[in-house]
Amino acid sequence: MKAFFHPAQRAHRPLQFMRTGVISDPKDVPERVEPLLQALRARHVAVEQPADAGLAPASSVHSAPYLDFLATAYERWSGLPAAGPEVLPNLSPYWNGRPDRDGRPPCPSPSVVAQAGYYLGDLAVPIGPDTFASAIASTHSAFAAANAVLHGEAAAYALCRPSGHHSRSDRASGFCYLNNTALAAQRLLDRFDTVAVLDVDAHHGDGTQEIFYRRSDVLTVSVHVDPQVYYPFFIGYPHETGDGEGVGANLNLPLPAGSGDDAFLEAVDKGVAAVRASGAGALVLALGYDGHRDDPITALDLSTQAYGEVGRRVAGLGLPVVVVQEGGYQVSIIGDCLGAFLDGLATA
Repeated sequence: MKAFFHPAQRAHRPLQFMRTGVISDPKDVPERVEPLLQALRARHVAVEQPADAGLAPASSVHSAPYLDFLATAYERWSGLPAAGPEVLPNLSPYWNGRPDRDGRPPCPSPSVVAQAGYYLGDLAVPIGPDTFASAIASTHSAFAAANAVLHGEAAAYALCRPSGHHSRSDRASGFCYLNNTALAAQRLLDRFDTVAVLDVDAHHGDGTQEIFYRRSDVLTVSVHVDPQVYYPFFIGYPHETGDGEGVGANLNLPLPAGSGDDAFLEAVDKGVAAVRASGAGALVLALGYDGHRDDPITALDLSTQAYGEVGRRVAGLGLPVVVVQEGGYQVSIIGDCLGAFLDGLATA
């Protein structure tokens, strides 16, 4: 297995996020990467720095106006009178969320305050001085991992931080700015006719779903906490099966809050069966550990070994796989979770 990580991914250092009306300490801290790197080293997996691919990977799944906003927002924000230390939205435009509509036009206002409301979906995506550089470096890790699989690797791991699966084509949310999982899947289509995405993060992969919802060449499957009671709330329900050419190419498998290993792995088995039935030539696994019982924002009760079982099931598919790191915020356990996954992937 090859693994990829760029040191610039540490630079993003958010100061805050809003949780149930309380400004809270950030959870996506740079220190998250260290136990993951240690887990790789312990298994003699060499970590490579990805090549600089510029904006091309991000541009494959994100709109140009959105990328321009991310690139320029902090500098423009800092020039406002009495500006806070990070870009955060204080308004939100109405959008009915219909999946049969084309992507939104650019924000009609040049104001960075207006654009923050338009392009930032919640108060969990503050933009600081190094956010864009870190997010772009994260896309390079995912792109490099996809390239490794395109060139014959059976598996490649992208240590992506910040994460990406909540990022839609033109919106950041949920700690996510650029969708690493989606761009990896898009890259794999250069070789494979059909690609599958299996997301086992505790949160629904709403950004990934939105990007591919009207397409048949990418199957999107997400195992997550029931959005009736958990973020992202407005999307991730079983009736969402795709639109237009994409009908039947999206599968949501929500779990009741408090579910443990058995219910989680039963849902993963259903997702694996859907991937197998799709005839996909390659898999992107969106791997998050925020379902672990010790995670500070979890709503599940998963053990560390549950991630080893995910690894075994992924290996059982026999598909080339790009593993993209998503959530998981308890620094003391995420290295063990990745280690269990890698051991399961290797022993199956």
